[in-house]
Amino acid sequence: MNELSSLRPRRPEDGLGPNSDIGVKLRALYGAVQDEGIPSHLLDLLEKLDESEARARGASEGHSAKGQK
Repeated sequence: MNELSSLRPRRPEDGLGPNSDIGVKLRALYGAVQDEGIPSHLLDLLEKLDESEARARGASEGHSAKGQK
């Protein structure tokens, strides 16, 4: 056993070997990002997109209905 391995606390083996530390750090980072709220300006943009798509869908349905008469 070398000096570095004795300094690091042992965790139960999860099958990932040296990638285990990376996985723990990534889970912590992704968890923090997931807990962040969505900025209001982004929500506003998404709402405008939904409205625009609804108008376009309504316009295309109006054209298809006229063609069927």
